[in-house]
Amino acid sequence: MLRILSHSSGFFYLYSRSRPSGFSSYSTWGNPKTVLLHHIIPIKHGGDTAADNLALSCLSCNRHKGSDFVTIDQVTKEIVPLFNPRLQVWDEHFCIENARIEGKTQIGQVTSRLLQFNIPNRVLERQVLISQSQYPDPKFSSM
Repeated sequence: MLRILSHSSGFFYLYSRSRPSGFSSYSTWGNPKTVLLHHIIPIKHGGDTAADNLALSCLSCNRHKGSDFVTIDQVTKEIVPLFNPRLQVWDEHFCIENARIEGKTQIGQVTSRLLQFNIPNRVLERQVLISQSQYPDPKFSSM
């Protein structure tokens, strides 16, 4: 995990400048001072540090995701991959309803649960931002 604004490597600087700054690839929100660049598939699981395996992540999403890239669906008991922001379109897997991020697909549902998109403090934060017309930000587009 690398804090974008404090990492001076040319590669990460160019990468971070090419993405919408301040947006988590998962929850679509974040603070530019705390958004992290993380490995979608962690190095310990065979991932690499290439642009197609890196995504922006807010602290909360990063903490809840950890090194997971699959999870068990609590209903079907199947192993399901988490949303991959570099290969999948956010709007195809999620929607925002009443400040909640709801999964539209099995991938969206398991990702929403694992990353805890809808715990009370995160929903409250989105409600406040929505009331101030700051969420979802029109500059956000699926990554």
